[in-house]
Amino acid sequence: MAQHKSFTVATNVQVYFCDPQSPWQRGSNENTNGLLRQYFPKRTDLSGFSQSDLDKVALRLNQRRERLWALRLRQVDFKPVLRRPLETTRLHGNVARSPKAS
Repeated sequence: MAQHKSFTVATNVQVYFCDPQSPWQRGSNENTNGLLRQYFPKRTDLSGFSQSDLDKVALRLNQRRERLWALRLRQVDFKPVLRRPLETTRLHGNVARSPKAS
């Protein structure tokens, strides 16, 4: 956005950009924009909405993220998995080596 400074001054709305060398932020922004489009289709005039209306949408989106995070945590199996017995190690100088490495 070429005129982001004048936009910020005129509207008192902060403009944020993705950090350089951080491509994951762009995807997060696009995903959030898509979620907002469920409530506000393109070309929607936001002046018809009160701050309370906008806060409700923000709350719903944040609660959605929290529910999804909780579901993911419940799906994770926290049991430790041991694929093979641990090999005993012995010290050789300052380096720990397995018995086979000697």
